[in-house]
Amino acid sequence: MNVLVVNAGSSTLKYQLIDTKTHKVSAKGSCERVGFSGGTFTHTANGEPKVTDSVEFPDHKAAIEVVLKDLEAHNVKIDGIGHRIVQGGWYFGDSTLVDADILAKIREVAPLAPLHNNPEANVIEFCLEQYPELPNVTVYDTAFHFDMPKVAQTYALPQDVCEKLHIRKYGAHGTSYRYISQKVAEMTNGAAHKVVVCHIGSGASLCAIEDGKCMDTTMGLTPLDGVMMGTRCGSIDPATVCYLQREGGYTFDEVDDMMNKKSGLLAISGTNDVRDVEEGAAAGDEGCALAFDMFVYKIATKVAEMATAMCGMDTLVFTAGIGEHAPAVRAGVADRLAWMGVHMDHAKNALRAEGAWCLSTPDSPVAVYVIPTDEEYMIASDVERIVGSK
Repeated sequence: MNVLVVNAGSSTLKYQLIDTKTHKVSAKGSCERVGFSGGTFTHTANGEPKVTDSVEFPDHKAAIEVVLKDLEAHNVKIDGIGHRIVQGGWYFGDSTLVDADILAKIREVAPLAPLHNNPEANVIEFCLEQYPELPNVTVYDTAFHFDMPKVAQTYALPQDVCEKLHIRKYGAHGTSYRYISQKVAEMTNGAAHKVVVCHIGSGASLCAIEDGKCMDTTMGLTPLDGVMMGTRCGSIDPATVCYLQREGGYTFDEVDDMMNKKSGLLAISGTNDVRDVEEGAAAGDEGCALAFDMFVYKIATKVAEMATAMCGMDTLVFTAGIGEHAPAVRAGVADRLAWMGVHMDHAKNALRAEGAWCLSTPDSPVAVYVIPTDEEYMIASDVERIVGSK
């Protein structure tokens, strides 16, 4: 089945056309600066060289229209469309075939992820209007965490308030965690039972997965919670928000912007790129050194927290951009967790090998892996599964 996988971000739209049988990607590209001036459309199809054009995208509907016209011009076959949805809210514990009711619910839960759900819904709306013959399937980042234990998902706030406003831990990166969970099971022949996965990119979270089920995760009501990230502060005393407003005179919008876009690695080191942080630390920059140490420390403490959700850990996995490509981060985390039985083969870790590989020592009580995630393929396979079941 040829599935067009669409990922509409706050100001971007990325896509891949994936054959679910062969895993081949026959077309891919991205629309940048959607809603802003100076837009660019980078695209390739059928093995042709990548091309970047200057295209203005007033909104996400305009972006998906450009993508679909380009695919038509290349005579590619599309059997279905899969849409990444950041927030499924209190409705969706699995991927769904889209109809008017599903679309309305995606918009209803948008206050939990306003920068993402609304653009995603607009793209779906365009696809349904222009290509009504194609099935559209929505795949939710939060679905994997939907049924995590109540003890993990419930906040200690007045429960009538939580019920009224649907306040709970929703998590994120669930599509990645589902993919990694399946890959770990394949690679270990089912021997991995208590797995902690570190999905570490510019946005970062961890997840405790016991026999394929989410037991806890570090992101909460929103993706701001958990470890420090490129520009997000991660977990802090919640009263900091009140203090900044009361004593600092910041508005709630300014605090939201500060904690999501001006904090994390950026706030400590002056850059949100881990590669630059590592280089700065090696050159003796104190801010970069502190940022790196904080990043590693906070990831390691969250690994221990996730292991507690399962009363143990037999497998530790690193994935996503930093997890897959930053050996110094992996080494720092592993060394802090040696007391938990995480014994890393540092020579293997430094190899920067491609694909999935094991980097723990033969006698390590906890197996350590790097496994590249593939959320796009997971979305494509969900389209095939959902459409095939109808």
